[in-house]
Amino acid sequence: QVQLVESGGGLVQAGGSLRLSCAASGSVFSINTMGWYRQAPGKQRELVAIIDIVGSTNYADSVKDRFSISRNNAKTAVYLQMNNLKPEDTAVYYCKLKNYQQTNEYWGPGTQVTVSS
Repeated sequence: QVQLVESGGGLVQAGGSLRLSCAASGSVFSINTMGWYRQAPGKQRELVAIIDIVGSTNYADSVKDRFSISRNNAKTAVYLQMNNLKPEDTAVYYCKLKNYQQTNEYWGPGTQVTVSS
């Protein structure tokens, strides 16, 4: 079992920045994949950014030049630096973890990001 908890969300004006954090505990493998997803009201959950087992990253086109995903060395935390935030970034942001060679995916409860215009 893995537990994830996000933090760092809040209310920010357009053009501002936020740094989201996600701390993982429990049966976290030293080799894992972690990612950030978001879900706006009335919308489906979508991938924002992922970092894989070798540290390669991928981003949604809408955030590619503004957001940056990273991990701690122990791979027990994942971060999302969000710059130049836009109102369309408003959503609940969730982190996800999948241990290497395991099928279960673990999700945090989410943190709200609201960007005002």
